Amino acid sequence: MKQLNLFLSALMFIAFVSCEADDDDKLPKGSGGDGGGGKAGSAALVVTNGTSGDSKNTNKNATGNDNLDSRYEIPHIIGGNDNYILIRSTDAYGINYIIEWNNSKKAQRWTAFQMYNGNSGTSWNRNYWQNQTDNEWAMKNLQDYGYADPFQPDPDLPKEVRTELSDYKGSGYSRGHICASADRLNSMQANEQTFYLSNMMPQTSKLNEGTWANMENQVRKWNDNKYRETLYVVKGGTIDDQHLLSPAKTGLVVPEYFFMGIVSKLSNKYRGIAFILEHANPGNKAAPKNYVFTIDQLEQMTGIDFFCNLPDDIEKEVEANVDRSFWGM
Repeated sequence: MKQLNLFLSALMFIAFVSCEADDDDKLPKGSGGDGGGGKAGSAALVVTNGTSGDSKNTNKNATGNDNLDSRYEIPHIIGGNDNYILIRSTDAYGINYIIEWNNSKKAQRWTAFQMYNGNSGTSWNRNYWQNQTDNEWAMKNLQDYGYADPFQPDPDLPKEVRTELSDYKGSGYSRGHICASADRLNSMQANEQTFYLSNMMPQTSKLNEGTWANMENQVRKWNDNKYRETLYVVKGGTIDDQHLLSPAKTGLVVPEYFFMGIVSKLSNKYRGIAFILEHANPGNKAAPKNYVFTIDQLEQMTGIDFFCNLPDDIEKEVEANVDRSFWGM
């Protein structure tokens, strides 16, 4: 941990330069770049990743599933029998978010999603859950916790590999959203899916309500025509053995670091930025600009190959640089 803290401290002094790249490739089909569709609440999939034969994109996913092989927000998938892919979708808006879930640790590696005009409506409000008396999870949480957010175990994960409400109760940690509830207000269905426990990671209340919340608010500010046609977002917490805190009292895997990787496409130009936040030392609602890194640096820390579905030349430029002026950082 000490070595990693020194590593992160050193990275903070690296100068960032502008990054712009043109892309002649078409985005995945759909409104605003969304390659959506598919059954709402799609079941878990075990994915075996192949080898890309694309000379312009040698590290792209090759799973045989277009939702995973063409969407720019999806990192490189490990796949295999110890990992499920959870594709969340809704009847009205298609793909909501996608998760790679590690069965052994009962924790996600990442959550990936898109933000654009077509899925950024606000027809739903989190406060509406208190009126949903026919929703068993909203009423259970109202009874147990005093508020009606519909936190619930993931219905598409086998019980032996999923987390339960009881894992968080008495754990000392909050149920921290990865795809934020406030990022999915286009429908009741989309918002409820953000309360699946597969979309949660244990977070201290200081982090959850402080700097992490500030980072989420910053991403929502970027979800605007001034910054994007589409935002490609990947978020999560470290679950590799080298980057864990002591397990929670109930056995939950607790990340040592939380992260966000964001790519903006605007006027056929791509720009990238990353945040890395230490769980045990999240600052006191500190400004996100204090935690800015390149995506390359995020990859070095996590071992995850982010935005691998971008053509290699664009990916290289986007991940190596941060245009701080563009992002207002």
